[in-house]
Amino acid sequence: MAKDTSHPRSGTVDPVRSLALLWRGQERRPARNARHDLSVDRVVRAAIEVADVDGIESLSMRRVAEALGVGTMTLYTYVPGKGELIDLMLDTTYGEIPRPTGADWRARLERVARDNWALFRRHPWMLYVGVSRPPLGPNAIAKYEHELGAVAGLGLSEIEMDTVVNLVVGHAETTARRAVEAELAERDTGMTDDQWWQAHGPLLSSLMDATAFPLAAAVGEAVGAAQGQAYDATHNFEFGLQRILDGIAVMVTARTTAG
Repeated sequence: MAKDTSHPRSGTVDPVRSLALLWRGQERRPARNARHDLSVDRVVRAAIEVADVDGIESLSMRRVAEALGVGTMTLYTYVPGKGELIDLMLDTTYGEIPRPTGADWRARLERVARDNWALFRRHPWMLYVGVSRPPLGPNAIAKYEHELGAVAGLGLSEIEMDTVVNLVVGHAETTARRAVEAELAERDTGMTDDQWWQAHGPLLSSLMDATAFPLAAAVGEAVGAAQGQAYDATHNFEFGLQRILDGIAVMVTARTTAG
């Protein structure tokens, strides 16, 4: 059976059906012959474990049923379909995010970035689920509420608060995706980045006229020597996060001064 390699998206199913499950207001009642050791939560946890190990492209109702040792149709007693299951998986993982605390806004916002980076690294499949329409479950909303709290009281408008949070979380997401892609490339090729460059670097040098691309040649050589790879996701996460926070600090200081 071929894997579905298309990227799933949140928010593509009947919102009434999905929200009822997310908020457990209308949790499906198991059929008379259903297994009593199963529940929506257990199905969701099993699905997360499948996606953590095999990737979101391997997720199917059948695969989750196999992991639970039940027939595929049994799952439909608890979750109507894969779309709702993905919404539930996302909301469940959002519940793992700690709540930022402390008096200093910069430290709180930095914690938001690091906690999201860690979440994406722990559950890399999340990076390949479209969330332009996020699951509006209790954990997703609680996560958003607490992340907004990191920049509350700084004189920012509501739109600016939302944009700052999205900027910081988006940075964590982008760099985490690059880290995951590097790991997948190493797994699929059996070569580390350093080994790959050692194999391809000499050929590239023989083909490329460094004098025609002096900046690319000089900077690329320096980066490769320092990092052993063309892109170090952890370095870029750390560097970019501090620059983002520096920029936000300029805006916050301006608002404080104006006030």
